Amino acid sequence: MKYYLSKTIKLGFNESVEKVTNELKKYGFGIVTTLDADKVLKEKIGADLKPYKILGACNPNFAFQAITNEPMIGTLLPCNVLVRYIDENHTEVSAINPQSMFQLVGKDEFKPIVEHVQKTFEEFIDML
Repeated sequence: MKYYLSKTIKLGFNESVEKVTNELKKYGFGIVTTLDADKVLKEKIGADLKPYKILGACNPNFAFQAITNEPMIGTLLPCNVLVRYIDENHTEVSAINPQSMFQLVGKDEFKPIVEHVQKTFEEFIDML
């Protein structure tokens, strides 16, 4: 099982970030953190990297259910969605595979939440 879900789309990088952000809202996810990894790595170590943005996506209802069932689950939250530059007209969008991530937890009570988030992320990636 891959630890991520992924799709290459025919949009430029900035358009892709905007589309991903807007589409995630339709599924109840907001972006709570943003990391421009390319800019940070350039600043910190002088590395050149094509645009590479990590969006921390959070659905408050799912987060609440998870945290109240397992307080340490915060070490795995928020769910990361990656937007990665391929070329001028193509971008790869990837999201964590919730089933692979939550195998680390190993609690049966998470199964309904994980299955719902898995289905949501699969629909989200397919829709792009």
